[in-house]
Amino acid sequence: MAISPPYPTPPGAAPGGAPRHTHWWQRPWVRYGALITLLALSGLVILALVREQTGTRGFLVGLGLAVLPVPLLVAAFRWLDRVEPGPWRNLLFSFAWGACAAALMAIVANSFATRWIATATADPTGADTLGSTVIAPVVEESAKAAAVLLVFLFRRRDFTGILDGVVIAGVTATGFAFTENILYLGTAFGTDQLTGDSGIASVTAATFFVRVVMSPFAHPLFTVLTGIGFGIAALSTDRQRARRVLLPLGGLLLAMGVHALWNGSSALGQYGFLAVYAVFMVPVFGLLTWLVVWTRQRELRTVRAELPAYVAAGWLNAAEPFALGSMRARRVARQYARRHGGRTAARSVAEYEAYATSLAFLRHRGRLGRAGTDFVTRERELLLELWHRRGAARPALEHAARATAPRVPVVAAPWAGYGGYGAYGGYGHPPHGQPPYGYPYTAYDPNAHRH
Repeated sequence: MAISPPYPTPPGAAPGGAPRHTHWWQRPWVRYGALITLLALSGLVILALVREQTGTRGFLVGLGLAVLPVPLLVAAFRWLDRVEPGPWRNLLFSFAWGACAAALMAIVANSFATRWIATATADPTGADTLGSTVIAPVVEESAKAAAVLLVFLFRRRDFTGILDGVVIAGVTATGFAFTENILYLGTAFGTDQLTGDSGIASVTAATFFVRVVMSPFAHPLFTVLTGIGFGIAALSTDRQRARRVLLPLGGLLLAMGVHALWNGSSALGQYGFLAVYAVFMVPVFGLLTWLVVWTRQRELRTVRAELPAYVAAGWLNAAEPFALGSMRARRVARQYARRHGGRTAARSVAEYEAYATSLAFLRHRGRLGRAGTDFVTRERELLLELWHRRGAARPALEHAARATAPRVPVVAAPWAGYGGYGAYGGYGHPPHGQPPYGYPYTAYDPNAHRH
């Protein structure tokens, strides 16, 4: 069993207490500055390119129409991430990468490849078909996958499972589709200006219907396959190096294949697009939706199964595993905190829920032998975060547990079995309001499987 020392080791400090030397390029402000500069330059360049192709009026029309599905898609992916919500900075980075860097790479690479093929074969029509069905899927999915890879490598704590991969990939693809839709809709508007068409019969209306109404999920659907590969790889141990490499590559190849089928559907005849849409795209979309919802429910079951160990050690109250394992109870707890303590209390409850979920997932990975070498330090950090927010969170969660508990014909509550043992009987607080240092707060030793 692990015993909590008085305080966690400060970040950046060596075990012996001496500060670890960091090079200038390893400092956070240097990395953030370089990343922001890269995205800003990419955004300016892509803005100029799109505006050059569509004109100012076409760009504004395309921008106004392309932005419509963005809030809905981002909200949908954020809803999927409600069990263990990741930081907004990861979503902002993913969207910006897709809309700026990935879109710029795709436009430049696709244009260059198509022109080269047209020059080499003297067949512009064939070059366009080959470019859309072969070149574009490879280039675009690789550019979008780069964002998922960067989050996977440099925000590893925030990337712990399938849902994290789905959310990062989906938001990246949403940003990419946003920029692409501006280009397509702006170009369509320019065509209508030349031909004089307007209304439902216009090219703009047809393009809007196909890209925004019928298939706003197309790009997210492709890239989510890459995200699932990274998500499964995140569940692997450090020893399973082949799996951690092959699964993301497999997801990327699958995303390229589905993307190629979608782009090539227009070459399958008059009804080829509708056939691929109805027979393939819609069922795949439904299957992936079921998968991510099922994964979300499984994560809630993991929370309910892992947190009782911390009830036994006095870190949590007996009602909390049930409340934290129910999205309805979590919502009721936040509403209760807002009514009685305002926005600050509601924010504390939301943070408490997020840290408790991270703690449950960390313990689950450790019990399966997938914990990293920083298991104990990370566990201690999460427990201290919970302890600092217990004043607002515990009353709200206890109220939510009572309000949402199923009515069953028994005297004891469903979670009462955890209250009969533990450092403080599963209820109340340690003496003098201090965290239960010196008590075993986990039944799992992350190094036990190595002996």
